[in-house]
Amino acid sequence: MPRQFIFKDTETGRELVLPVTPKGYDIEHGRKANSISMQQVGDVNLPGLPVLLDTELECLLPAQAYPFLQPGAGTNPWVYLEQLEKWSDAGTVLRFVVSGTPVNAAVILDPIRYREQDGTGDLYCTIPLRGYRALEADTVQSSQTGNANRSAEAEPERSDTYTVQAGDTLGAICRRFYGDFSLYGRLAAANGIANPDLIHPGQVLRLPAREELPAAAAPSRSRQAATATKTRYDDNDRRWKVQLSKEDAVQVANHSDFKKAFDSAKSHLNGGGILGGQ
Repeated sequence: MPRQFIFKDTETGRELVLPVTPKGYDIEHGRKANSISMQQVGDVNLPGLPVLLDTELECLLPAQAYPFLQPGAGTNPWVYLEQLEKWSDAGTVLRFVVSGTPVNAAVILDPIRYREQDGTGDLYCTIPLRGYRALEADTVQSSQTGNANRSAEAEPERSDTYTVQAGDTLGAICRRFYGDFSLYGRLAAANGIANPDLIHPGQVLRLPAREELPAAAAPSRSRQAATATKTRYDDNDRRWKVQLSKEDAVQVANHSDFKKAFDSAKSHLNGGGILGGQ
């Protein structure tokens, strides 16, 4: 028995079997490699997302009772065409199935093309199939911060206090309870924390209402110095260099804690002995 080419709307249960088996079909399967170029390495190929179906079916919608029709097939080509056009116009997601094969894919139909060419009333039809991939909201989990899975649309939690856990940051806590990472400076001020980057497990934080959070304190000199410090990689010398603009240097060079911040940044980059003596 010839293969059946089936389109099915799983929402309504409506099913259409092409009345004449097409001569053939093309299926592409697998992942398409993504090529990226990396400095000092060259081109690298990485596996991308699975490819989506992208093919066309050439089929006959008959106006005659030919002996090669599928069992039970009708001979009014406009009935078949009308249903295909309705699905295409509505953007309906269909299951495309080829009997006796593993082909069973979610597709949408691009605009249908058809023609008459021999005076028989038959329609010669081209059905473009485009694979469908459902879009889903991602959840985010960080093993470094200890944050639990949260959907992108999750409402902020509500609480009067919070006990700091290992791996927490003030920014993550603000995102969790206020829905805004950038409030970490104001939360630090509300709890008398001089350095927003320094909290410890077991510390109990007050969580005032958002409108009651005080203004964030001005950043410390060491924080200003660390922010003003720039790093760059010198391709010629093959080493990292730490730099500070003249304007920034004038503002912070007279403060002893600048040297601490500068030395900290330099030590971080010099862990493998790759930093120049700048």
